[in-house]
Amino acid sequence: MADSVLTTTTTDGLTTITLNRPKAMNALNTELKNALREALAAAEQDDGCRAILLKGASERAFCVGQDLVEHVDNLTGDDPLATVREHYNPIATLLFNMDKPVVCAVQGAAAGAGASLTFLCDFRVGGPSTKFTMAFSGIGLAADTGASYTLPRLVGSAKAHEMLMLNTTVAAAEAARIGLLTHLTESDEAVQETAQDLATQLAAGPTLAYAQIKKQLRLRADFNEMLSAEAAAQAACGFSADHVNAVDAFVNKRKPRFEGK
Repeated sequence: MADSVLTTTTTDGLTTITLNRPKAMNALNTELKNALREALAAAEQDDGCRAILLKGASERAFCVGQDLVEHVDNLTGDDPLATVREHYNPIATLLFNMDKPVVCAVQGAAAGAGASLTFLCDFRVGGPSTKFTMAFSGIGLAADTGASYTLPRLVGSAKAHEMLMLNTTVAAAEAARIGLLTHLTESDEAVQETAQDLATQLAAGPTLAYAQIKKQLRLRADFNEMLSAEAAAQAACGFSADHVNAVDAFVNKRKPRFEGK
């Protein structure tokens, strides 16, 4: 529905989740946080979903983080930051553990928890106006939505300290250089289409292998444990119809067709 704070569609294996509060630059109020948590949980369980595209319905911003207008009322309560446990942690957990590939179209600003959401995605596509600002320390808060974990792994400890403590803004060109963006388009108008093309490509790809790769990348282990994990992942893939069919397609000079099994 047009008046919904979040919309979800699934076409040809691609589930598109759109944050739909453009007048508020997709700020995260309770309604939107609940809807996002439910949409991600549904996509995780949906066998018809092979990849996810996360985007915002605003040319100015992907998402500017917590809705501070709503948050003012929370400050008078007994637990003003209860939303971290009730909303942001569950959303972050769903994205972090998602076995399906996730692409984020970062058009315009990504700030606070909005920036944190993008870091939990596998791929981030931005344009010339894309910029990241952590914003938390600017209002006297620490990081949430997984940023203290994901950000230093993306950009290194020194840059993470700078972004989180000094509240510096990272513009598009630097974001691409340091790894916050996977792909930087030449125009802002191309962000959504480029992100959708990438997500569509992933939805048609070897999703079973993608799931194993994501599990490998989430694992924090020593070298020998990683080798054991790789062996287990390859065994899981090796028995799959996707692997058998793809090898046959390669030998016979055909384009493989992956079905995720």
